Amino acid sequence: MNKAEREAYLAEKLQEMLRYERELWAKGVGHIGGVDEVGRGPLAGPVCAACVVLPQDFDVPGVNDSKKLSEKKRNELYSVIVERALAYGIGLVGPGRIDEVNILNATKEAMAAAVRNAHFQIGHLLVDALKLPEAGVPGTAIVKGDEKSVSIAAASIVAKVTRDRIMIELDSVYPGYGFAANKGYGTAEHYAGLRARGVTPIHRRSFLKNL
Repeated sequence: MNKAEREAYLAEKLQEMLRYERELWAKGVGHIGGVDEVGRGPLAGPVCAACVVLPQDFDVPGVNDSKKLSEKKRNELYSVIVERALAYGIGLVGPGRIDEVNILNATKEAMAAAVRNAHFQIGHLLVDALKLPEAGVPGTAIVKGDEKSVSIAAASIVAKVTRDRIMIELDSVYPGYGFAANKGYGTAEHYAGLRARGVTPIHRRSFLKNL
């Protein structure tokens, strides 16, 4: 695929990913919040959610599920998204709360917090996979929404970059686990650190029962 073909593909993909947003805008919903989370699977660190409200003239190609983007591309798109967004909010729920209420409920709490922290009058939420009555805003759960809605994909990118940066900072606080590289996931280096150094305050103890 040459450059022109790539640009045409990304432009077409963007239009496809605006389908849910266009349907809501056509119904008179002015402001739509895309909601997604990252960090449900790691052994350490918070679960992080983002809510992003994009303008109706958002025309940035390449916004997609953060897992399908390189770190460099995620960081580039993050900067554009937070600059162009009408509003965005972050929600974080730490290991202690995850252990207390389980990861699913902690994820919903993080998502609801992200909506509140956007500090914006949102008419409808597009949420990746989950129903979110906790947010107090009408919403639609979309399975694999980070691949189907540009608002959810934008939230995926903002959440991923935010959480990665947190884990990089925590690597200097708790060295020896490889947090800067593994972001808290259960890599060989991470397990070696657990065996050598033990469990830290940022570990999810409910995820470590088999150690």
